[in-house]
This record gives sequence, C-alpha cells and structure tokens, in this order.
Amino acid sequence: MSEQIAKFERFKALHQQAQAFVIPNPWDAGSARLLASLGFEALATTSAGYAFSKGKRDSAASLTRGEILENASEIVRATHLPVSADLEDGFGAAPEACAETIRLACAVGLVGGSIEDATGDPATPIYDLAHAVERVEAAAEAARDLPFLLTARAENFLCGRPDLDDTIRRLQAFSAAGAHVLYAPGLPDLEAIRTVCAAVDKPVNVVMGLRGPSYSVAELSAAGVRRVSVGGSFARAALGALMRAAQEVRMLGTFSYAAEALPGKEIIALMSETRPERS
Repeated sequence: MSEQIAKFERFKALHQQAQAFVIPNPWDAGSARLLASLGFEALATTSAGYAFSKGKRDSAASLTRGEILENASEIVRATHLPVSADLEDGFGAAPEACAETIRLACAVGLVGGSIEDATGDPATPIYDLAHAVERVEAAAEAARDLPFLLTARAENFLCGRPDLDDTIRRLQAFSAAGAHVLYAPGLPDLEAIRTVCAAVDKPVNVVMGLRGPSYSVAELSAAGVRRVSVGGSFARAALGALMRAAQEVRMLGTFSYAAEALPGKEIIALMSETRPERS
C-alpha cells in the first residue's frame, strides 16, 4: 500500500500544476510499457481499446467489471506509473454499485478512476441529475479514505444531448458531491472547453484524438485544462496501422509496411519480465 500511496500522491500533484499534463491510454500491459518508456507521468486505461482487443464493442453491456479490473491490474503491474481507470458507468445503476467498483478498483492498485452518467439505454441515455449526483456521492464516499482520485464524467455530448449549460450544471454538482476531477468528453470546440474550465472549481480532463477539432496541449492548457487523455484513439491508431499493413499484403503482395514497424530488439527490451524502474 505504501507504493500505491506514493503513486497516488504523484498523481494528485500532477493535477495541481499550472500546466496540463497528458495521460495516454494503453489497452494492455505491452502498450503500457511502451508508453511508460516515453516519459509520460501517468497512464489511464481505455475501455474502448480493451474492448477492441477482445473483439467486443465498447459498452458496459459487453464488458464486465471483472474484465475491466483484470485488464487494469495487468497495466498496473506492468509499470511504475500511477494508473487511473475507465470504470464505465460504475457497473450498475445503484449508487452502491459505484461505491463497490471504486473499492475494488483501489484494491487492484489503481489510484484513480472515472464514473460516467450514461445509462447505456438509448431511450434514456443519461441518468437524471439527482440520481447521477447520488452515484458520484457514493463513489466519493468510497474513495474518501483511499489513495484514489475520483473523476466524474458528464456524457451529454457523446449521447446526443449537446447541452453545454446542462453539462456544466452536472459537473458543478459532481464537484459538490466530492469528485476530484471533472470530465465532459466530446465538447465541440475550444470555446466550450474554456467555458467549462471557467465554470468549475476542480481540474478538468479533456480527451483528444476523437473526431472533430484537434488542439495542442499548449492550447488546451491555456484554456484551463489540467489533464489530457486520448481515450481509445491510440488503440485505433494501432489497428489502423495493422489494417494498412494487411491491405498492402493482401492487395499488392508487398511488404513495405515493415520499414515502419518497431524493431524487435526494442520491443524485447520493453517487454522484459522485470518491471521498469522509475527514472
């Protein structure tokens, strides 16, 4: 636990800096080791990237809590870095389910995780505000005495409800309920991001690599963002490279893709059985 507490303190301190930091999203132990070798200061899991690696869709209906936590545990064990997790909707509508998910997440070595307000039901895609707040309150109470940073997500813009005012109300309510970090994926532009950051009193996470406008870390930092994630976009980039290589072989019968492949010696060094030490 002492190592986990140290990771938690490092992770918490990253959010208190004057500038934004990038928290990339590996989908397995190997991608975690690769990202750690590049000097990133923390990692976050991606339910989408993990789902793709298992031939599944990214949804709470397709992924169990056990699967998500086992994947997160493998990433935690692979690296010295603090790891936060995409915990979907907490794996249950009840506040108690969210609280239990937080306790189990901390037990596998995670020092952070997110709970979203999406229901997974297309007819009513977002929990009503009162219930959403109860879920965050329960998660925050579970995290209170743990080395665990809770991120609360408002999913309006990913669920066909592009209502910035309601999104801000939700984030403000989640902050009051005890969330440490706030996150509204899919915000449409830099002005909306700036508006959200100015309206809340906790660090804001923004995801890049999705469709739509792309901004630099410097631009996001100037807008008030304190954490930048990439969601499943690194996993999609890897799958894109695989698809292009396979199409070349299948359609042209050539193998030029190999010139851009990571050398085997580098991969072997990264995948050594001994966990890399912090530099």
